[in-house]
Amino acid sequence: MEPLSIVIPTRRLDAALRERARVNASRAVASEVIVVEPDDAPALPSPPALPEGWRLLTARRGRGTQSAEGVRSATGDLLMILHDDTDLPAGAGETIRAAFADPSVGMACFRLRFDRRHWLLRLYESCSRIESPLTTFGDQAMVLRRSVYHAVGGFPAWPLFEDVELARRVRRSSRIIKLTSAVTTSALRFTANGALRQQVANGVLLGRFLLGASPERLAALYERGVSRQGEQP
Repeated sequence: MEPLSIVIPTRRLDAALRERARVNASRAVASEVIVVEPDDAPALPSPPALPEGWRLLTARRGRGTQSAEGVRSATGDLLMILHDDTDLPAGAGETIRAAFADPSVGMACFRLRFDRRHWLLRLYESCSRIESPLTTFGDQAMVLRRSVYHAVGGFPAWPLFEDVELARRVRRSSRIIKLTSAVTTSALRFTANGALRQQVANGVLLGRFLLGASPERLAALYERGVSRQGEQP
């Protein structure tokens, strides 16, 4: 069985995330878990103790920089980048390793399911079955071979769309497949802003990125939307 490392970039490690990560590590049969906080995150008065063998690292704020730092310390042949609001399905480890038994597969990710029910969100979920630059994102728990990750240069040091760029690099030399089961992720932004409005906003940001806009500028716009929803930094 190929060892799997889970890297979790997060705004802050707390007890709820520790428990979610513990369950996800069990479902993935992970050999290690690496949590990466931004280096400017306020310290908690009583930070949660980590299970034996886990590591807590810091990096410059941004999912790309934090993910890249976690991967640098990872030892597994397979690397999973897992967002901190995402739950893996039962049997995730078996599903992943069955997919990577095919040597032509360089990256795999799960289909998407939201934790709230809405007809428009169900449409988005259906689209996540398709592998394309418009339907493959980091919230689907990307899993890569370590060799492929390094061959394509890894994550760019970007605060946004680092997942889109990594997948674009992988497609040039290897296969990306969608797995048969789905992760469950938070629908907070969709319920706070409206499912259609949020998807339009996401689409505008992605379109601007694909047309050459700076990820740093787009990240500032994205973070403004996060702040309006009252999420913790």
